Amino acid sequence: MLLINQGLDIARNPKHTRWLSPVLLVADAVLSGLIIWKVPYTEIDWTTYMEHIEIYLKGERDYKNITGSTGPLVYPAAHVHIYRLLYRLTDHGRNIQVAQIIFALVYLITLAIVIQCYRAAKVPPYVFPLLILSKRLHSIFMLRCFNDCFAVLGLFSAIYAYQRNQWHLGTFLYTTGLNVKMSLLLPLPAIGVLTLLALGGREAITQAMIIVQVSIGYGYPFRRQAPSYFARAFELTREFLYKWTVNWRFVDESTFLSKPFALGLLAAHVGLLAFFVVTRWIKPSQRSLRGFLNLIKDEPPDQDRIAQRVTPNFIMTTVLTATAIGMLCARSLHYQFYAYIAWTTPFLLWKAGFHPILQYGLWAAQEWAWNVYPSTPASSATVVAVLAVTVFGAWWGQKGEFDSVAANGSVSTLHEHTE
Repeated sequence: MLLINQGLDIARNPKHTRWLSPVLLVADAVLSGLIIWKVPYTEIDWTTYMEHIEIYLKGERDYKNITGSTGPLVYPAAHVHIYRLLYRLTDHGRNIQVAQIIFALVYLITLAIVIQCYRAAKVPPYVFPLLILSKRLHSIFMLRCFNDCFAVLGLFSAIYAYQRNQWHLGTFLYTTGLNVKMSLLLPLPAIGVLTLLALGGREAITQAMIIVQVSIGYGYPFRRQAPSYFARAFELTREFLYKWTVNWRFVDESTFLSKPFALGLLAAHVGLLAFFVVTRWIKPSQRSLRGFLNLIKDEPPDQDRIAQRVTPNFIMTTVLTATAIGMLCARSLHYQFYAYIAWTTPFLLWKAGFHPILQYGLWAAQEWAWNVYPSTPASSATVVAVLAVTVFGAWWGQKGEFDSVAANGSVSTLHEHTE
């Protein structure tokens, strides 16, 4: 009985993540080395990335003239700066093994930061093994070398900085990730709400200016061809091919390509964001939506108390929920987009309050679905279903979270979901 109690304590008590974290990192470092050594590399976009960089290094600065074997350059300038460095470190992209080792290091650094984010949010130890078990995630980093890896590094680095109350640094890191790939536009609404809650209207505007200025800074080499750069790097009207979709294979192709389907998903995305803003994300302000919006122009007398309620747990929940909503309502997800989901789902499933067996079951179903290639109606329906359960579970898990805040603004009674 004593051993059972000790085992349950190790599984449930967040204090044990102090020693569990380095164990998981070492185990995953060994696994990553074995993957590079034993599993064949798969060429998808790396050669095209290198072709883009070669054209850039020859002096081309017009995005519409930078194309490769699998398509044009459609990523913001931080992607160019990162892969220009990789181009030099890998003998013009020819030394794939060096590239894989670099991506393994990026993976382990990102994993270490993700673990620290989970620890700051007081996630129990039994959730942590899910952070290192994904076959698809290892593939994205070490066998595909996708740029999403650097975007995810930027996202979780930003979350950790925000959790440590380092808002300027966090916004810089977030903007760096955004300028690798525009997928990071998905958590932007949540970040806007968080900065307004934690910093007030004036400082929230400062954070917005950091995003704009840093983005301009990364894009500076393309300033003379700015219209071409912004049209390609942040293209919001991109067309999607049915054959590559991971999430909507269970609808027919004509529906997938139709305008009503696209507009319906956009409406669902906006509607879900609005629903979470009104019912969950503005709760720390203890105000109605109108009162919350007034924070933009008026510094409230209880700003410090509002900021205290923006806990590491709340920050992570809000940012990752916004990301999951975006993925749920995306018109087309490709396999590399799992990079944004793999480390989001375990946290949100725990936050939902599901039984650990159900958490592991849903995670396994999601992992299976993302490893089916090509996608099938069954796998794509599973992708969408697990994302939907994750999103609405996260909403339910925050029920009553700020209702017990005392009238004096104390946060001592906040439900931090640490049982």
